[in-house]
Amino acid sequence: MIYDLGNRRVKTIGDAYYIAPNAAVVGRVTLGRDVSIWFNAVLRADSDTITIGDRSNVQDGAVLHLDEGAPVIVGEGVSIGHSATVHGCRVGSNSLIGIGATILSYATIGEQ
Repeated sequence: MIYDLGNRRVKTIGDAYYIAPNAAVVGRVTLGRDVSIWFNAVLRADSDTITIGDRSNVQDGAVLHLDEGAPVIVGEGVSIGHSATVHGCRVGSNSLIGIGATILSYATIGEQ
Protein backbone atom coordinates (compact mmCIF):
# COMPACT_ATOMS: atom_id res chain seq x y z
CA MET A 1 0.00 0.00 0.00
CA ILE A 2 1.06 3.55 -0.65
CA TYR A 3 0.35 6.08 2.09
CA ASP A 4 0.81 9.84 1.81
CA LEU A 5 1.49 11.86 4.96
CA GLY A 6 -0.12 15.22 4.28
CA ASN A 7 2.05 16.85 1.61
CA ARG A 8 4.68 14.09 1.94
CA ARG A 9 3.75 12.05 -1.11
CA VAL A 10 5.12 8.91 -2.73
CA LYS A 11 6.52 9.48 -6.25
CA THR A 12 7.20 6.88 -8.90
CA ILE A 13 9.35 7.25 -12.01
CA GLY A 14 7.09 5.71 -14.63
CA ASP A 15 4.67 2.88 -13.96
CA ALA A 16 7.11 -0.08 -14.03
CA TYR A 17 7.29 -0.97 -10.33
CA TYR A 18 5.81 -3.58 -8.00
CA ILE A 19 4.61 -3.11 -4.42
CA ALA A 20 3.33 -6.24 -2.66
CA PRO A 21 -0.20 -5.87 -1.27
CA ASN A 22 0.90 -5.91 2.38
CA ALA A 23 4.04 -3.79 2.00
CA ALA A 24 3.84 -0.20 3.30
CA VAL A 25 5.39 2.72 1.41
CA VAL A 26 4.79 5.86 3.48
CA GLY A 27 5.56 9.55 2.98
CA ARG A 28 8.30 11.13 0.86
CA VAL A 29 9.48 8.04 -1.02
CA THR A 30 10.67 8.10 -4.65
CA LEU A 31 10.74 4.78 -6.52
CA GLY A 32 12.81 4.42 -9.70
CA ARG A 33 11.96 2.27 -12.72
CA ASP A 34 11.58 -1.50 -12.27
CA VAL A 35 11.75 -1.28 -8.46
CA SER A 36 10.11 -4.04 -6.42
CA ILE A 37 8.98 -3.82 -2.79
CA TRP A 38 8.12 -7.25 -1.40
CA PHE A 39 5.79 -8.65 1.26
CA ASN A 40 5.82 -7.07 4.74
CA ALA A 41 8.48 -4.52 3.76
CA VAL A 42 8.10 -1.04 5.28
CA LEU A 43 9.52 2.15 3.76
CA ARG A 44 8.65 5.04 6.12
CA ALA A 45 9.78 8.52 5.11
CA ASP A 46 8.12 10.69 7.71
CA SER A 47 10.89 13.17 8.59
CA ASP A 48 13.14 13.08 5.50
CA THR A 49 13.22 11.26 2.13
CA ILE A 50 13.78 7.74 0.83
CA THR A 51 15.00 7.36 -2.76
CA ILE A 52 15.22 3.92 -4.39
CA GLY A 53 17.18 3.73 -7.67
CA ASP A 54 16.17 1.90 -10.84
CA ARG A 55 16.10 -1.92 -10.78
CA SER A 56 16.51 -2.13 -7.00
CA ASN A 57 14.50 -4.41 -4.74
CA VAL A 58 13.50 -4.37 -1.08
CA GLN A 59 12.84 -7.93 -0.01
CA ASP A 60 10.34 -9.43 2.42
CA GLY A 61 10.24 -7.90 5.90
CA ALA A 62 12.92 -5.25 5.33
CA VAL A 63 12.50 -1.87 7.04
CA LEU A 64 13.79 1.44 5.65
CA HIS A 65 13.48 4.43 7.99
CA LEU A 66 15.39 7.62 8.72
CA ASP A 67 16.00 10.65 10.89
CA GLU A 68 15.61 14.28 9.90
CA GLY A 69 18.82 15.16 8.07
CA ALA A 70 19.64 11.50 7.41
CA PRO A 71 17.73 10.39 4.31
CA VAL A 72 17.89 6.89 2.84
CA ILE A 73 19.45 6.91 -0.63
CA VAL A 74 19.62 3.58 -2.46
CA GLY A 75 21.44 3.43 -5.80
CA GLU A 76 20.56 1.44 -8.91
CA GLY A 77 20.57 -2.36 -9.02
CA VAL A 78 20.61 -2.79 -5.22
CA SER A 79 19.15 -5.78 -3.34
CA ILE A 80 18.10 -5.20 0.26
CA GLY A 81 17.75 -8.65 1.80
CA HIS A 82 14.94 -10.16 3.83
CA SER A 83 14.41 -8.56 7.26
CA ALA A 84 17.25 -6.06 6.81
CA THR A 85 17.06 -2.69 8.58
CA VAL A 86 18.36 0.27 6.59
CA HIS A 87 18.19 3.49 8.62
CA GLY A 88 19.20 6.94 7.41
CA CYS A 89 22.11 5.83 5.21
CA ARG A 90 23.40 5.66 1.64
CA VAL A 91 23.70 2.42 -0.32
CA GLY A 92 25.70 2.62 -3.55
CA SER A 93 24.64 1.10 -6.86
CA ASN A 94 24.94 -2.67 -7.38
CA SER A 95 25.26 -3.37 -3.64
CA LEU A 96 23.80 -6.31 -1.74
CA ILE A 97 22.52 -5.75 1.79
CA GLY A 98 22.39 -9.22 3.32
CA ILE A 99 19.52 -10.99 5.04
CA GLY A 100 18.95 -9.56 8.52
CA ALA A 101 21.63 -6.86 8.16
CA THR A 102 21.37 -3.61 10.13
CA ILE A 103 22.79 -0.38 8.71
CA LEU A 104 22.46 2.73 10.84
CA SER A 105 22.29 6.47 10.26
CA TYR A 106 25.00 8.25 8.26
CA ALA A 107 26.67 5.03 7.07
CA THR A 108 27.75 4.74 3.44
CA ILE A 109 27.81 1.30 1.80
CA GLY A 110 29.35 0.63 -1.63
CA GLU A 111 30.08 3.10 -4.40
CA GLN A 112 28.48 6.52 -4.42
